[in-house]
Amino acid sequence: MHPLHVVAPQFVEMAHRIVWCVAATVDPSGAPRTRVLHPVWEWDATAATLTGWIATGPRSPKAADLRSTPALSLTYWAATQDTCTADCDVTWDDTPELRRAGWERLRTAPQPVGYDPAIIDGWDSPESEAFGVIRLSPRRLRVMPGTMMTAGQGELLTWRA
Repeated sequence: MHPLHVVAPQFVEMAHRIVWCVAATVDPSGAPRTRVLHPVWEWDATAATLTGWIATGPRSPKAADLRSTPALSLTYWAATQDTCTADCDVTWDDTPELRRAGWERLRTAPQPVGYDPAIIDGWDSPESEAFGVIRLSPRRLRVMPGTMMTAGQGELLTWRA
């Protein structure tokens, strides 16, 4: 098992290159649900913390799932067979200040991962009742370059809190 400072930067590089991931929740009845999401990640090497953010509707089915089980498993995949996964605890950034910070974080993130949340119907500002921000705190990361699968080369990187 590798330390976080080895795995996290490679995870962020791959996740931000792939951009979209499949995210799994557990609904209140215990059934799994998946959807495609677009997180933004920040690695703070000094504090050795990796944090992710996702914009979402606070009244969505995903929000109900997260109230029941506040966890997400996110997997990125590219046609080169590059994959990375983050199993995360989830909290809502639901104060006006944190919602504004989340909006700006998404809007100013580097391309290709950054986007203006106002492109989503009903999200005209961070004050919109339809706009919410969830914070991701990984407890497990896995990074697997496609070369590992296709040519038997490369290194599987894992980290657990």
